[in-house]
Amino acid sequence: MPFSKIAAENDVASSAEKPPVVVREYEQVRDKAAVEELERRCEVGQPGKPSLVTDLMGDPIARVRNFVSHIMLVAEYNDGREIVGVIRGCIKTVTSGKSCSQSPIYVKLAYILGLRVSSTHRRLGIATKLVQELEEWCKKNGAEYAYMATECSNQASLNLFTQKCNYVKFRNPTVLVQPVHFHEKPLPSDVAVVRVPPDVAESVYRNIFSGSEFFPKDIDRLLSNKLNLGTLMALPKKLLPNWNPNSGELPASFAILSVWDTKEVYRLQVKGVSSLTHAACLGTRVIDAMAPWLKIPSVPNIFKNFGFYFMYGLHMEGKDGPKLMKSLCKWVHNIARDDADCRLVVAEVGQNDPVREAVPRWKKFSWDEDVWCIKRFGQVNQDWCKSPTSSSSIIFVDPRDL
Repeated sequence: MPFSKIAAENDVASSAEKPPVVVREYEQVRDKAAVEELERRCEVGQPGKPSLVTDLMGDPIARVRNFVSHIMLVAEYNDGREIVGVIRGCIKTVTSGKSCSQSPIYVKLAYILGLRVSSTHRRLGIATKLVQELEEWCKKNGAEYAYMATECSNQASLNLFTQKCNYVKFRNPTVLVQPVHFHEKPLPSDVAVVRVPPDVAESVYRNIFSGSEFFPKDIDRLLSNKLNLGTLMALPKKLLPNWNPNSGELPASFAILSVWDTKEVYRLQVKGVSSLTHAACLGTRVIDAMAPWLKIPSVPNIFKNFGFYFMYGLHMEGKDGPKLMKSLCKWVHNIARDDADCRLVVAEVGQNDPVREAVPRWKKFSWDEDVWCIKRFGQVNQDWCKSPTSSSSIIFVDPRDL
């Protein structure tokens, strides 16, 4: 995913003898300060061009700690006197589609993220060594596949994984970004939005996503996480009196999603824009605050450290589905509006997922093609890597992967 963009350079080593590099597991007391400094120095972006910079919050391993099986590795250079690389990984059990009997197929999947190598120590084989060591840990812990995500423009990372580490391009989900405006978005008067308890949400999600890809088997753990702000369902008000959430039956027409708060894990900041762009964005906020009834599409202050809400588990059914999904997105926007530290609402969905057209977005902030690459470990009954894109239009994006 773009917010965990892998910052790797072409990792071809020179013909000279490589200096010693040791890869070992991260130790918080010993390594925290050095890793934080490395990540700060590895901010992604090109000079003179706008870039989205990630600032990790708290312990650097926090991004994978929400998984039961996780690890973080560091690369030491020059006899251990300097940490020059870092990588994270986790293992989870997810769906890879449906079998012929229509029951879900589960696989043990590793996710690789947060690869960083110091800019002064690239082209020494460090990134490749980090990936290989992490893959060995994944195999020892039973992973059948590993995957990573990056932007389609991040050619250095794609070259590293596809050319040197034998990953294949697999899926291309769409990232949809909506700025949080000053004004509240009104909801249709004939739409009801209700909060769904975690146990009911789990049942609904297992029902509607059983045939999708990447749906986590531990959805109950995800929904009970402290970063999960809750699950919302929208349905026509006329159907509300006759719907019992505990019955196990779904309304004829509905939309559902859950909301994840990213602020405690990492934060974002846009850098590299001109003074004129700064002034123009500030002007939209001033006008919007002075005349909210005009509904000026103001740009929040994304040039200072900020957080965002991530919408996941998006699904809609029935003839009113698109309208209900748009209503849910408005509801989430209004919740984010009350959080002064939240500047964006983000979702990531499959290219062919029907909800894609119902989710509000700004084209200038969104992008159509995130790149997910995958690799198979050993022999499995069915090679997921070779399954066609059309095999499942629905991709469940786990917010813990951000």
